[in-house]
Formats: sequence, C-alpha cells, structure tokens
Amino acid sequence: MNHLPLLIKREYWEHRGGFLWTPVWIVTAVLVITAMGIISAEVFATKAQVHIGFSLDELRGSISANDLAQAGNGLDLAQLSIAGIASIGLFFVTFFYLLGALYDDRRDRSVLFWKSLPVSDAATVASKALAALLLMPVIMLAVATLAYLVFLVLVCGWAALHGVNPLPAVMASHPLGLFLRLAATLPVQALWALPAVGWLLFWSAFARSKPFLWAVLIPAVAVAANRWLRMISGVDLFGDLNVGAILGRLLFSIFPGSWLGADGVFVGATRISLSINDDHVVGSFDPSRIYGLLATSNLWIGVIGGLVLLAGAVWLRGRRIETSV
Repeated sequence: MNHLPLLIKREYWEHRGGFLWTPVWIVTAVLVITAMGIISAEVFATKAQVHIGFSLDELRGSISANDLAQAGNGLDLAQLSIAGIASIGLFFVTFFYLLGALYDDRRDRSVLFWKSLPVSDAATVASKALAALLLMPVIMLAVATLAYLVFLVLVCGWAALHGVNPLPAVMASHPLGLFLRLAATLPVQALWALPAVGWLLFWSAFARSKPFLWAVLIPAVAVAANRWLRMISGVDLFGDLNVGAILGRLLFSIFPGSWLGADGVFVGATRISLSINDDHVVGSFDPSRIYGLLATSNLWIGVIGGLVLLAGAVWLRGRRIETSV
C-alpha cells in the first residue's frame, strides 16, 4: 500500500478530463447563463425604459433583519445549487469511470504492464475506489466553490450598479461555513457510496464485454422477475426487503448527497429527517444531523456489502486479464 498515493495520482493524470475539466465546464456554463441573464435583464430594462434600482437611503429604511437573513439564505441556496449542478456531472463521470476502471486495462492489454510492476491488485483496486470516493468529490467541491465566488461577484456587481449595497446580504450568508459543512459530509458520502463503488468495480473486473449491461441489467432483470413471479404465484423472492432502496444504493449512491433521502436518524432522543430546509440551508448540514447517519444499520450494512464486492474485484483482478474484444 506504500504505492497508494502514486496510484491515486496516476488515476488523476489518466482521467484529468473527467476529474477536473468536467466540473469546470459545467460550472462555467452556469456562470455564462447567469451573465447572459443579467445582460438580458439590462437590455430589456433599457428598451422598456424601466428603472431598476432605488436609493440606498430608501433601502436602509425599508429592509429588515429578517429580509437580510432571507437574502443570505438565498445566497446559501445558490451556493448549494451550483454544487448540486456540478454533482450531476460528477455522478456520470464517476459511474462510467468505475465501470471502465478495471475493464479498460484488460481491453487494451495494459494490465500486463501494470502486473509487471511491484504493485498489488489490492492497491490497484483501492486506488480506483479512493479516486471515486474522495478525490473526485473534493475536486468537484473546490471547483463549485470557486464558481460560486465568481457568481457572487457577478450578482454583487449587478446590484451595486443599481445603487443597492449587497454587502449586508453577503454578510448574512455563510459561504465559508457552508463550504466547510459540505466538506465535512465527504466521509459520510464515501461510506454511503461504498456499495455502488464496489458493485461497479466488481463488474468492471468480471465482465469480458459490456460491463454496463452486467451492472445495470442484472438488477433490472431481478426486479422484473420478482414482480412477474409475485404476479403469477404471489411469491416474493425478496420478502420484506426494500429492493428499490437496495438497488438505489448499488447504482446511485455515488451521487453526492444521495443519503439525504435516507431514513431519519436520532440526535439524542429526537428523530430527525435528513433533508434540506429551504429556510435554513446551512442548518440542514449541521454535523450532528449528518453524522447521526453513522449510527444507522442502513449505512453499515452497505459498507460491509461494498467491502465484500471490492474484495471480489481484487480477486478477479488477480485472475482475469482477458476480454472478448
């Protein structure tokens, strides 16, 4: 495992287009659309001879502390939205990266070169899992935060041009606090996503062709067969198991924040729901709420399943070097 840091760097060097430039281009598109919206509003206001803006004296006299708090929460929601949009791209990059992580080395025969090096199969699989679980989310969060700062400059500049002082609203927001709280969710997200990472890497190591079909069709066929059997005979192969939730963890738990839909957790004697409060965005990511998920069996059953699947991927990595291509 001494080679692990270098192996993770290798993953970044080989997939920098997906790891770095995908979130960069996504947030750039968001910023361009924002700028276009501002310019369109200005052009419309000029053509319609609409006066947008008011004096600072009027603003100071009419705005309340509650208004400032709502404006700050709106900015927090904008910061979270930018991260959420970047997360969509992260999900697709991570999904297909994991499906090809062990399969592509066999397809182009580069696996023979990597096996000639003094690097264990466990270290190779671990580096790919850690790249998906930690490296890519960290890069995405950093890029999304920088994009939000640019967004803040655009919005504040627009407000200032119309005689509105944006600083009170900015001061009422929590850009650093929300960033730190989102960063604090990364360990929980990594544990929550472990079943999906293990599932996708397992099929990447197993499949001789088309790992996507193996990873997606097997759950789909299992659900369809169970419904058909239940319809004709009343027999449910899965019993009381929540099959939808299990399949969701296997395929979609790599989406950042997918644990928000998890069952409520206990903080002290109070059961709370893991969801986003639109009226208090920062409070939704309070560490006591997020880390309460660590006390649930749902999380740890998934972790155990993910580790078993990763062990299977390591075993296959040592024995399967061919594809049908």
